[in-house]
Amino acid sequence: MKVNGFELRRVSMPLKAPFRTSFGVEHERDVLLVRAETADAEGWGECVAMSEPLYSSEYVDGAAEVIRRFLLPALASQVSLDPRHVARVLEPFKGHRMAKAAVETALLDVWLRERGESFGSFLGAVRDRVPAGVSVGIMDSVPQLLDAVAEYVEQGYVRIKLKIAPGWDVEPVRAVRERFGSDLLLQVDANAAYTLADAVTLARLDDFDLLLIEQPLAEDDLRQHAELARLLRTPVCLDESIESAKDAADAIALGACRVVNIKPGRVGGYLEARRIHDVCVAHGVAVWCGGMLESGLGRAANIALAALPGFTLPGDTSASDRYYAEDITEPFRLDADGCVTVPSGPGLGVQPVRDILDARTTSSDWLPL
Repeated sequence: MKVNGFELRRVSMPLKAPFRTSFGVEHERDVLLVRAETADAEGWGECVAMSEPLYSSEYVDGAAEVIRRFLLPALASQVSLDPRHVARVLEPFKGHRMAKAAVETALLDVWLRERGESFGSFLGAVRDRVPAGVSVGIMDSVPQLLDAVAEYVEQGYVRIKLKIAPGWDVEPVRAVRERFGSDLLLQVDANAAYTLADAVTLARLDDFDLLLIEQPLAEDDLRQHAELARLLRTPVCLDESIESAKDAADAIALGACRVVNIKPGRVGGYLEARRIHDVCVAHGVAVWCGGMLESGLGRAANIALAALPGFTLPGDTSASDRYYAEDITEPFRLDADGCVTVPSGPGLGVQPVRDILDARTTSSDWLPL
């Protein structure tokens, strides 16, 4: 495949409401989009890096710079670009998985559009609809949290994920479970906010019949996660700790998790995400698809991934209006039974709405290849 060049486009997307986690509060996303152009088609990739290096060491300005200075020049040396081999070409550059994922996704999208094949079909999707969960941030009060959860339950979301942090854990979870009952699929996400010294507190969550507790400890400590997993009845799920299929295999071998949250941007792209899925399926470990407040472009790819057979738990594949009053694509909507539809068109199956995209664009650079 011959690529003419890439556009790096920055888009400002205000959130409908602030989203608070253990590591900070987001009010809007500064989205970096990568557009790959050939003579016959264009493809899009979304970088999930945040404005500041809080969730990971990557941040959006740095991602744009590494794409511009290193990743695209490396691709320019290839006579013909096969998106299935992009990861190997970019392997000499350490880290920067979110930047690499955005480039690889853009190339996969344009390649699949030229072939007339959908993203889901290429990855191995077996469903045309996937159940949608929703992530609920830390609130100022328990009553405010209960009101938010009630709204999402009424909308039809089949699973609720509560962000937790020291001081905001047992009581909020207890209140939600008591209000909505044992039938509600409920899980929590700590974003690495605890230490093994908090095991007694985390064990109190066992009383609430949770699906899982996500990333309770530091991302670089599989050994302590394994020790914590032996102390809890609630399954431990790893998120930030898993950046590759090797990481997943190591975590499983150590007994550090019974569930894995696969975020394609965090692991370097959808091909590595599929490899992680395959490793987990081979070892009987459940997986689900996490989210990073993606626009409709990134959401389309995540929904396609979530349709693979090993994704047996609802993911953070919410409708567009969970986070944005206006998406840059046609919005994804929640069906009556709490599912979202997997796009079936070529490539990602969605395109930016040009007027909305242009109105939200804060900068754009064209880089010929």
